[in-house]
Amino acid sequence: MNWFSLQNGSDIRGVALEGLADEPVNLTPEIVRTLGWAFADWLKDVRGISQPRISIGHDSRCSASSLKQGVAEGIELSGGSVGDCGLASTPAMFMSTVFESHAFDGAIMLTASHLPFNRNGLKFFTRRGGLDKKDISSILERAEQKGLFEGHSLLSTEATELMPDYSAHLVSIIRAGTGVEKPLDGLHIIVDAGNGAGGFFVEQILQPLGADTTGSQFLEPDGMFPNHIPNPEDATAMSAMVKAVLQQKADFGIIFDTDVDRAGAVDKRGNPINRNRFIALMAAIVLEEHPGTTVVTDSVTSSGLKQWIESLGGIHHRFKRGYRNVINESIRLNELGVSSELALETSGHGALKENYFLDDGAYQIAKILVKIATLHQTQAGTIDTLIEPLQEPAEALEIRPKIKVVDFSAYADQVLEAFVYFVESEEGWERTPDNFEGVHVTVPNGWILVRKSLHDPQIPINIESDLEGGATALKQQVKAFLESFEALDF
Repeated sequence: MNWFSLQNGSDIRGVALEGLADEPVNLTPEIVRTLGWAFADWLKDVRGISQPRISIGHDSRCSASSLKQGVAEGIELSGGSVGDCGLASTPAMFMSTVFESHAFDGAIMLTASHLPFNRNGLKFFTRRGGLDKKDISSILERAEQKGLFEGHSLLSTEATELMPDYSAHLVSIIRAGTGVEKPLDGLHIIVDAGNGAGGFFVEQILQPLGADTTGSQFLEPDGMFPNHIPNPEDATAMSAMVKAVLQQKADFGIIFDTDVDRAGAVDKRGNPINRNRFIALMAAIVLEEHPGTTVVTDSVTSSGLKQWIESLGGIHHRFKRGYRNVINESIRLNELGVSSELALETSGHGALKENYFLDDGAYQIAKILVKIATLHQTQAGTIDTLIEPLQEPAEALEIRPKIKVVDFSAYADQVLEAFVYFVESEEGWERTPDNFEGVHVTVPNGWILVRKSLHDPQIPINIESDLEGGATALKQQVKAFLESFEALDF
């Protein structure tokens, strides 16, 4: 058993169900039993908690029940106790360690975000936040040393009503931000939960705030995700949300990923609000509250977004991909005395300083709803006009040539080193200053980023141009150079 093959940065992910070719199951109840024990052991050893109370929640995946049983058994074997939160969101699981009414020592969320039905995984939290990469490595080291347990009969779990408390928390924030009991009265707002865990947002948040939610779709949990991938970045998912907003003549549409740590939206005109547009909207809201703050984003955000943030008086700090990288950089800046209230990745992962730097899609939507309600109350316009001035590229592309060698990381380094020399030979191309990932190049009317993948044998290449067809032309230039590397497969 290669325990470390399960690590995916600050998460654990694996194949929990059969059903897809060449994807053997490697995340079983037996394996997660040891992982549950290892997390409890880590809490004892690192945090000094002799009998840890640990909450467990899950999204709508079909493997959730059996894996939850295994994790709970492992926690009991360690001498800890279990709070069963049932169907939950990832952010709510963190809050189970914060809410005084729950105050768990640790939390485990069973989810694989937007990945296919056969996958699952574990995210770990304490009240200090999500565990980082080195913490996950420590847990896996403990699991490797312990090995698999024999069968165990679960003694007892504490049924925990978490989601109503989490929802009430968001409702109170929206009411406080607007000063109105039902601030969404007169607004038609719909949700697409993609059959994940986000359906609660309709009955527990929008409706108590007065919204008409007619036309909300795919709210019922279904781990086979029969309608579309629950992912605000996915074109099919976003198209379904756009169609629903236009058909229902809704004022606003909300789309969540499977475990609700990411979100996207659609305005009343059917314009998607995701990726750069979602960051722009959140930046506008946060900069109104915190003038001059630094907004940290990942490395593939657009030049137009940088101009937008600066036009609002903010500072744009473009950093590495990976939501933990972005969040940790914002935390680091604050520790240095630099105000950074918002960290957002183009995937929709993002966090606000005011909310424990927790990547919480529902919390971000709550902030947006406060703005929507305020605009509605004062008859000052609608949310679609707020980011209308944002300059967007005429063409944007992403390609991911695969690396066909075992030591793909070293090969990627060779490619990047050679690309630097290629850039220097191209007229009008310049290395972008203050870049923290890969090779970022400013070119006439656009930019290029060539980088190593965080986890996969790939060379992701992002290209943006302000000219129609400009990105396609740049792609051909880059491709012509990279085709000399025989281990790259386009």
